[in-house]
Amino acid sequence: MKKEVILIGYSGHAYVACDIFISMGWKILGYCEKQEKKQNPYQLKYFGSERDEKNLALMKKNFCFVAIGDNDARKKVFEFLTKNEITVATAIHSSAVVSPKAQIGSGVMIAPLVTINSNAVIHDGAICNSSSVIEHECEVGRFAHIAPNSTLCGNVRVGEGTLIGANAVVKPSIAIGKNSIVGLGSVVLKNILANKKVAGVPAREI
Repeated sequence: MKKEVILIGYSGHAYVACDIFISMGWKILGYCEKQEKKQNPYQLKYFGSERDEKNLALMKKNFCFVAIGDNDARKKVFEFLTKNEITVATAIHSSAVVSPKAQIGSGVMIAPLVTINSNAVIHDGAICNSSSVIEHECEVGRFAHIAPNSTLCGNVRVGEGTLIGANAVVKPSIAIGKNSIVGLGSVVLKNILANKKVAGVPAREI
């Protein structure tokens, strides 16, 4: 019997999540949003808000997945679901390479062609987006986002809620604090404190 999942959120990021769950052989029952979406490329059923009592009862009987790209918004919905004892699924595309020694949390999204190597830790609600590389012993914090084609070399630490921009490269053993932003194509050679924005080659605070 196929596993069944309800998505919270239904726009561009959720479309990728749909492809991931389809690759896993899961059935997507529908989606929750404040308003029904005009675009419905996957022909999903609209349930209404995830905060409605009838939908909470339905979600407790199934898996849910927070298909929201914004880190803060994803965190709020994830914590609402877990507070209500709803099981949050983890989405791992069939083309991803994930070491059996890696640790993957709840509500994580691992997109197509991602590589996660030995002893890496991906915490709850994090996104490892298309073709990103998370090398050995890296740690990706809760609700962080590792964007497409970015590379974390060995032993990198990425804090909660931090965004590593597409095509960025982070040198081995670097620590990046929580809620920071690393710009597109940056090369990070030094530690970055929390709540900072950096960009460039090498990356500097902006």
